[in-house]
Amino acid sequence: MLYWNDRVQRTILRLAFLGAVIFGFATSLEAHPHVWATVRSEVVFGPDAKITGIKHAWTFDEFYSTMAVQGLDKNSDGNYAKDELDPLAKVNVESLKDFDYFTFIRRDGEDVFLPLKGPEDYWVEYDGTALTLHFTLPLEAPLDPGAKGVSLDVYDPSFFVAFGFAENDPVKIAGSAAGCAAQIEAPDPQAAEDAKALTESFFSQLGPNSNYGSQFAQTVMVTCGAQ
Repeated sequence: MLYWNDRVQRTILRLAFLGAVIFGFATSLEAHPHVWATVRSEVVFGPDAKITGIKHAWTFDEFYSTMAVQGLDKNSDGNYAKDELDPLAKVNVESLKDFDYFTFIRRDGEDVFLPLKGPEDYWVEYDGTALTLHFTLPLEAPLDPGAKGVSLDVYDPSFFVAFGFAENDPVKIAGSAAGCAAQIEAPDPQAAEDAKALTESFFSQLGPNSNYGSQFAQTVMVTCGAQ
């Protein structure tokens, strides 16, 4: 069995899935990334046609999900009730705060990410196969995307977790947003090929500020009105 080193423990705490932290993984750590998450998001608009927040649903791979829920079925009935999963949801979102919730929003053409408030309406569901984390991230101030638009990226800077938007209904516009639309731009496919040649020692040196994972992000462009 392989035991967690400090690097992997810190990384897994970013998502803070309690079962994984307690029990660990009996698997090889030779290939990057180690966790896969399918993303479905809603860009939430307020009554004044400004973006007020992002609503996420992240579904994690089967292996990771199974490890995460170990020990959480307190009454051993084979089901995972809301009260059994609530502590897991709370730990998840609290730990993600230090990593900007892996969610990066900015006006098109600008380099500064817009600040987000703490998560609201967070909860976890487990369907027996996959674990899904739901949460809403309000913006600190409502944002008018305008004709130039706003970009949304979801990624792990160190690429320990690979985020990818779902094939079906990946991004929705919610609320009062007449004339607004969201379109996903694919990353450079060569980046993924280049990453295969890198060793685990390279990835172990990456911190949350490395921004290495940004090159694998599928960028969502949100625009309103004529471009």
